[in-house]
Amino acid sequence: MGKFELSDKLAPAGKLVVIGGHENKMGRPETEMQKEGDDPLEVLEAVISLTEKSSPVIEVITTASGEHEESFEDYLRIFKRLGAVEVGHIFHHNRGEVLLDDLRARIERADVLFFTGGDQLKLTSIYGGTALLSQIKDRYISEPIVIAGTSAGAMAFSTPMIISGNKDNQQLVGAVRITTGFSLLKNICVDTHFVDRSRFVRMSQVIATNPGCIGIGIEEDTAFIVEHGKTIRVIGSGVVIIIDGFGTKDSNVTEYDSGKCISISDLKVSILNDGAVWEIPALEPLFI
Repeated sequence: MGKFELSDKLAPAGKLVVIGGHENKMGRPETEMQKEGDDPLEVLEAVISLTEKSSPVIEVITTASGEHEESFEDYLRIFKRLGAVEVGHIFHHNRGEVLLDDLRARIERADVLFFTGGDQLKLTSIYGGTALLSQIKDRYISEPIVIAGTSAGAMAFSTPMIISGNKDNQQLVGAVRITTGFSLLKNICVDTHFVDRSRFVRMSQVIATNPGCIGIGIEEDTAFIVEHGKTIRVIGSGVVIIIDGFGTKDSNVTEYDSGKCISISDLKVSILNDGAVWEIPALEPLFI
C-alpha cells in the first residue's frame, strides 16, 4: 500500500494530548519517596509543558460532562498548581448557545484547550459544524496550540468516533455504533479506559468496518502526544494499544442483522508503554 509523504506545509503546527481517562490529579504526598522517572502527574504536566510557556492560559471545555462545575473545579485546582496563569471555563447546554456565544477572543488567547470527559456525542452534536470548532481546527493547523482531551474528550478527536457498544454486547456484529468526530486525528479512532473496560473487541469492529483507519486504545492515567500530525509519543502509567486493519483479509462485519459474533482475520496489534514512539501511517493528506 502506497503512502503519502507528509510535508511540513501539511503538518499541523499544534500538538494533541490524547488521554485515556482517570489521569492522576492528586500527585503523591510529599512524605512518600518517589522513584526516579516515576512522576504521578506526568500526563497533566505534559499538557502544561508542551506550551513551552511558564504561565499558560487554559480554557477547560466541560460540555461533555454531566457535572460540569465539579469537573471544572478539579481541573482549575490542578492546572493552577501546575503553573497556569489563567484557567477559563467553557460550557454549553445545547447547540443554540454555541451559535450565539462569541468566544473568538478567548479561543485566540488560549495556549491550551482542554476537553473533559463525559459524553462524546454531546461534543460532536453541539460543536460540529460551528465557527467555534472551525477556529479550533484553524489554530491547530497553523499555530502551536496544545489541544488536550480526556476520556470522552479524547474520543471526540477521532474521525470514526465510537458512540455505543460495551463489553456485554461488543462481540455481536453491528453492536458497535460510530459517527464522525472532530477529525483532529484523521483516519484514526480513539477509545479510552481501554484495558480497564475491556474495549478491544469493540475497537476491532470499528477497524473491520473502516479498514483504512487505525484504532488507538488508551489505558487510564495514560496518554499519547501527537506532534506534526504524525508522531505519537506515549506517556503515563499504562499502555496504548494500536490496532491496524490494513492487512485484514476477511470479516463478517456485513452480517449486522445475523446475531452472530464478530469474526476478523489478520488484525495487526502493537502495545506501547511510557516513552514509546510510533509513526502514524500517512496514506493521504492530513488536511485538504
